[in-house]
Amino acid sequence: MRTIRWLLLALLILAIPAISFAQFGVSITVGPPALPVYEQPLCPEQGYLWTPGYWAYDPNYSDYYWVPGTWVMAPQAGFLWTPGYWGWGNGMYVFNEGYWGPQVGFYGGINYGYGYFGQGYQGGRWQNNQFYYNRSVNNVNVTNIHNTYNTTINNTTVNRVSYNGGNGGITARPTPQEEAAAHEKHIPPVAAQTQHAQAARANPQQRVSVNQGKPAIAATPKPGAFSDRAAVPAKEAGAPYNPAANKAAETKAAENKAAETKAAERSTPAPRNDVPRPPSASAKASTPPVENAAQREVIPRPESAPHPEVAPRPEARPESAPRPEAAPRAEPAPREQTAPHPEARPENAPPPGEKAQAEKPEHAPEGEEHPRP
Repeated sequence: MRTIRWLLLALLILAIPAISFAQFGVSITVGPPALPVYEQPLCPEQGYLWTPGYWAYDPNYSDYYWVPGTWVMAPQAGFLWTPGYWGWGNGMYVFNEGYWGPQVGFYGGINYGYGYFGQGYQGGRWQNNQFYYNRSVNNVNVTNIHNTYNTTINNTTVNRVSYNGGNGGITARPTPQEEAAAHEKHIPPVAAQTQHAQAARANPQQRVSVNQGKPAIAATPKPGAFSDRAAVPAKEAGAPYNPAANKAAETKAAENKAAETKAAERSTPAPRNDVPRPPSASAKASTPPVENAAQREVIPRPESAPHPEVAPRPEARPESAPRPEAAPRAEPAPREQTAPHPEARPENAPPPGEKAQAEKPEHAPEGEEHPRP
């Protein structure tokens, strides 16, 4: 058990340098400088692929520094390098780390040169587990490397902008193929690339505050070979770098965007409170539907006064309307008595007083005997 714990601790310690250098989450509000102009060193030997240089950021010094372009041995046959790039989002620049994979993914549309002209890679291809170099864009010694071909690349835009989006950035967006490549199997930068970037970070001459966008070491023949005779300096800066002006431009762009957002909010009509809401279930049950306003004027609601043209029907008085239950039924044969016994009256017959009152006009006067049958 103790051995396992020590093993896990050792693995954690070994992973610290790579984690500390990871560019995920590094974000600032000032864009990176333009890409410097430099020559590509000669490819050292078969199997090395070109990885272009880029501007990284050191938060300890609040400064950009140049990571030289270099030739790197591919981690496995069939894999290509997708360069990292700076992208604008949520009011800041965020660096997207490069990776190895079977296809070249999106790298911001940045024209890094030497085969990376903003989309894909035209510097070479894999064939039968052998990498073939395009001599029209790569510096290859055909005496030592025989797997070459020559395909001229046309319609390439010369642009030294080193970031995507934001003020003055590249406006490219990933294609469906590049989005699919982002979900394929990836390998992060190999150890030689990580050490190469750390060496650039430790070299003060690589910081833009010192070199003004023209680094002393722009590219190397192999990772970390800063002192190699084949290492090349930058010819010139891609463009004058003025971080204060860039910061002011970004602030102005943010203010303009905020003003546009407020103007759009003011132009959007506020929701009206007088819009009729759909009636509830209880309202639908108690109130008959009215199709339109005209019908609302003609057809009165149940609680409104009756229409003036229709006279209300007079209610029938109880004294004048015959009651169905008071109608006389067929009486049994009369008995040997002058008047029916009160208990002998038919069921539901009206009381004697009421019957006498109702039949008074149709019968003989009181006091007279009814004729016997």
